[in-house]
Amino acid sequence: MLDFLVQIIVKWVLTLRYRIRISGVEEIASKGKEGILFLPNHPARIDPVILYVYLRGLFAPRGFGDRDQIDRPFIRFFAHRWGVRTIPSMAKYGPAARVEIERMLDESIEGLKRGENLLLWPAGRAYRSCRESLGANSSVERILRNFPDVRIVLVRTRGLWGSGFSWASGQEPIVRKVLRKGLFSLLASGIFFAPRRKITIELYEPEDLPRNTDRKTFNHFLETYYNDNLLPNTYVPYSIWEKGGVRTQPEPTVARLESNQSLVPDATRQSVLKHLSKMTGISELNGRNHLVSDLGMDSLTRMDLLLWLEKEFGFQQADADVMQTVEDVILAAGGKFVYVSPTSLKTPSARWFKRTTPKRVEMPEGNTVTEIFLKQAARSPDKAAVADQRSGVKSYRDIIVACLAFQGVIEELEGDYVGIMLPASVAADVFYLGTLFAGKTPVMVNWTGGPRNIIASLDSIGVKHILTSEVLVERIGLQGFDFSEISERFVFVETISEKLSRFAKIKAWLTGYINWSRLSKAAIRETAVVLFTSGSETVPKAVPLTHKNLIANMCDALSIIKIYENDRLIGFLPPFHSFGITVTVLLPLCGGATVVYHPNPTEADILAKLINAYGVTLLVGTPTFLGGIARVGTIEELASLRLVVTAAEKCSEKVYEALKEKCENAIILEGYGVSECSPIISINDENNPQPFTIGKVLPSLDYMLVEPETFEPVKQPGGGMLLVSGLSVFAGYLNYEGKSPFAEINGKLWYNTGDLVSVNESGVLTFKGRLKRFVKLGGEMISLPAIEAVLESHFARESDEKPVLAVAAEDIENPELVLFTSHDINRESANRKIREAGLSGLHNIRRVIKLEEIPVLGTGKTNYLALKEKIGKS
Repeated sequence: MLDFLVQIIVKWVLTLRYRIRISGVEEIASKGKEGILFLPNHPARIDPVILYVYLRGLFAPRGFGDRDQIDRPFIRFFAHRWGVRTIPSMAKYGPAARVEIERMLDESIEGLKRGENLLLWPAGRAYRSCRESLGANSSVERILRNFPDVRIVLVRTRGLWGSGFSWASGQEPIVRKVLRKGLFSLLASGIFFAPRRKITIELYEPEDLPRNTDRKTFNHFLETYYNDNLLPNTYVPYSIWEKGGVRTQPEPTVARLESNQSLVPDATRQSVLKHLSKMTGISELNGRNHLVSDLGMDSLTRMDLLLWLEKEFGFQQADADVMQTVEDVILAAGGKFVYVSPTSLKTPSARWFKRTTPKRVEMPEGNTVTEIFLKQAARSPDKAAVADQRSGVKSYRDIIVACLAFQGVIEELEGDYVGIMLPASVAADVFYLGTLFAGKTPVMVNWTGGPRNIIASLDSIGVKHILTSEVLVERIGLQGFDFSEISERFVFVETISEKLSRFAKIKAWLTGYINWSRLSKAAIRETAVVLFTSGSETVPKAVPLTHKNLIANMCDALSIIKIYENDRLIGFLPPFHSFGITVTVLLPLCGGATVVYHPNPTEADILAKLINAYGVTLLVGTPTFLGGIARVGTIEELASLRLVVTAAEKCSEKVYEALKEKCENAIILEGYGVSECSPIISINDENNPQPFTIGKVLPSLDYMLVEPETFEPVKQPGGGMLLVSGLSVFAGYLNYEGKSPFAEINGKLWYNTGDLVSVNESGVLTFKGRLKRFVKLGGEMISLPAIEAVLESHFARESDEKPVLAVAAEDIENPELVLFTSHDINRESANRKIREAGLSGLHNIRRVIKLEEIPVLGTGKTNYLALKEKIGKS
């Protein structure tokens, strides 16, 4: 009875906006009402609701629904009653969704055999243009393979393209916004007098259905039917007061960027082509080949391709739908794929844009970052402080309320150190501060190095618990990382939030308005954060940074870079990155500027949109990520930027020029730093920026240049290895028994950066190279000795008297890791051992070069300079 009433009510509500005419129902029902596979087109997100309501009385079909779209109180209730099978979105959950989708398909096939009816949208997603496109999707083929005689009815819906529920605007439809607009428009039109959109639904059971043909032919048959007599992108006014009437609108366009395969090393390109040939059975491939129309790759196969790319090359990938050609795949393998997505952003609340003074920020005095944060919060407790698309805009008071709520939970966690494995986000800020206020030391976990490095890092200082997110762990798991050894340490922030009682939440909220003494009286530990190096040999080293280190570094930075209270930053560097924790977390929170976060630094198109939507004025990042933003963003999207700071790796001329072209109103500065120095060592002055230099050393730091071999001071101007000393330099690695990172010269300890720089007469430094054996890939430091150690343990023999393998890379913008070896080692077996050792795909070998013997120096050490020359010649 309830279902019948709901069906009547929903049908009546639909008639307030739509004039729906349905045909073919009686004819189909006269031949039987069970065991029918209904295959509809999918012009908009509202058509499933329409079909369920209009077909339920006679056929009561079951169907599929996006788990996240359905997981809402009202929708979830009726979806359950109507037998909707929920499946994860492949765009959101990636390859992990495949197993669940295939299981649900198999369950549905058994249901059809039992006489159930099934609604299945063959395209698997709503229209992106006026035409239905099935591509190489295989869901119907899978059903026919297991149930060849299933009865099939095609359903064609016309009239919804151009609806607010469609993608006709070129943007993802936000259902709640469309419903809200529709409700207000109905009320404004007197409910019964609103303009109506004409919808036709046709049911057709073809006798000439090509059941026994290949997938491409079958899908083409469906597309031909769905796309017959296409209707244009049609706008129908929502209110009787709206002018312009029913009108045709332009079709949405998909922005494509110019791409260049030369950005990717040849060995990587060949590896991709070889794998694609293996997957598709097509030997002759070129960059223009379309993955769907030319190679016949369906959505599930493309997800497998994404999983392979992440495992093989380590770069986080976009969703499968935006990667369309072979060239796109090659660029993705090299971490160079940039695209424009139709993602819609939530509009920031008015609080974000509340007028603030253009006064230069002042960081309050204090001995700890928590003390400074509380003093800054007390100045303007309800001022917008942080934001992201998931949490919205949060004030200082909101952060304090959250810290009060979570403080007790974190206090109960065992040990002095608590791991935090979260991307750039409001949640990362809250749990970082909450851990400090709980009397613990936050340990920022770098997940990009793979599980082996994570385990070694945590075990080195005895971390028992890791605050993390279920979504992040699932995403990392897709890259082949096995977290079984540390999964018992995970404390999911989603679970913490769910388990907080209503009383605890109310108490925290009230305390946040009345008394902050629980936070101000907390026993704050001397160390403010522990970061990790990339692992110069086999184990990453723990870098403890004290409150004094970080405060000194921030004060130095603010003395050179002018940041104002009305400035807005964007943070996308993960908080395990030293620039991420200092520059985009602590500096705005303690200084008084606002910051918006995005968790994925590789999504350049979304970052550009966020800069525009939030009016971002300060952009800080690595050249890799900034180059992506400059490439994909428009001049209009980046117009609000007044300052762009690039650091963490040498900025190429190409990225400089791209930033200058797109960020017309911005000054571009380059800086330099290392984790051990909190991290900034030098930065250009915005009043006198000098391109392709890393600026002057910060005021509180002393520095000297020395000869790398003898440590004899170099006369200035000149060049040498950089040593630094000062308040922001750490005191030494935790629980580390290796070689000291400090050099004692004239009775004073100096931190050895291991980097080569030159200095001019004005004291401006220029980065010349890295003496340590690291390369920068995907914004991460990759240790070549760590890779060698893994390979030597498997491929070196006891009888070997000289080095038999070495890993090298050129000092260029797009380096590839090359394995030189005198043994018979192929790339596949080498990378398999690297993965088994728990290193990420960024550590994978791109090319193998066989030598008679590995060149050595007079000291017996490997001659890496000679190997680099061989890479260039090869």
